[in-house]
Amino acid sequence: MINVIRKFRKDKKMSQKILANKCKVSRQTINAIENNKYDPSLDLAFKIATILNVTVDELFQFQLEENKSKEETE
Repeated sequence: MINVIRKFRKDKKMSQKILANKCKVSRQTINAIENNKYDPSLDLAFKIATILNVTVDELFQFQLEENKSKEETE
């Protein structure tokens, strides 16, 4: 899954720490999510979307593993 949390967060001039505090998670968790190293729970995804005033669909884009491989080789 890829996401554009960083874009929406920066558009709102919000630091990772502030977003993390509002979501009640660590700054490292937000960093890992933004860098596609961790997929958040559904609950956390909705919290982030609500805080950033966007939909979950706007934040996250699901990619099947086979599609990732094809795109990387093309």
